[in-house]
Amino acid sequence: MIGWLSWLWPWSRKGRHGEVILFTRMGCHLCEEAWEMLEGMQGRYGFVLRSQDVDTNPEWVREHGERVPVVVINGKVRFWGRINRVLLQRHFQAGAG
Repeated sequence: MIGWLSWLWPWSRKGRHGEVILFTRMGCHLCEEAWEMLEGMQGRYGFVLRSQDVDTNPEWVREHGERVPVVVINGKVRFWGRINRVLLQRHFQAGAG
């Protein structure tokens, strides 16, 4: 996006629906399922997707503990544990972020 026009498209730096962070843990099958689901939705809803291993940061371990996977959309925890595909899609379709 051209720098001086970027204010017209605030989502241009992060994607239409901003940033999605998936907090995961090694060996977590639910985390793998959530990642695949989010990757599948990324092209359609236009968000930036990142993952973070909770065990790499003591604060994340305290915050999320055994609730992984945790889906954080634009800084707010939206889902944890087994992710409901329908609710996640509705979230993006509604333009919530």
